[in-house]
Amino acid sequence: LATIIGTLTASALVSLLITKWSVFDCLAVGSGFAYYSLSSILITELKEASLGVQMATELGTIALIANIIRESMAVLGAPLFVKYFGRLAPICAGGATTMDTTLPIITRYSGKDLVFVSIFHGILVDFTVPFFVSFFCSM
Repeated sequence: LATIIGTLTASALVSLLITKWSVFDCLAVGSGFAYYSLSSILITELKEASLGVQMATELGTIALIANIIRESMAVLGAPLFVKYFGRLAPICAGGATTMDTTLPIITRYSGKDLVFVSIFHGILVDFTVPFFVSFFCSM
């Protein structure tokens, strides 16, 4: 819940700085939760009718890059997240990737006792991606 609320809040705040995209476009991008292979395609396809091919592709590309950066930051920043924010911080930072690609890093820095939490978190956040992305793209 903290991952979803925190990500959507940060995405809404980013929309205040980026005037080209609406708050709902930024929320759709943030709703990828680092699941870049699905969110970028969904956004491109769902926004094509309202934005046109060029703009929808641009927004899908932004989603791809933003979600890859999120995953990279989770991998590279895990030791710092644990040190400054606690053992659950890398799990929140990893978003949907905590059940697969970031799991080894999370296990190393957060501890083996949080493996189940990380996998459950990843599955839960993973399942929300198509719903949140579709919802924000429809607005």
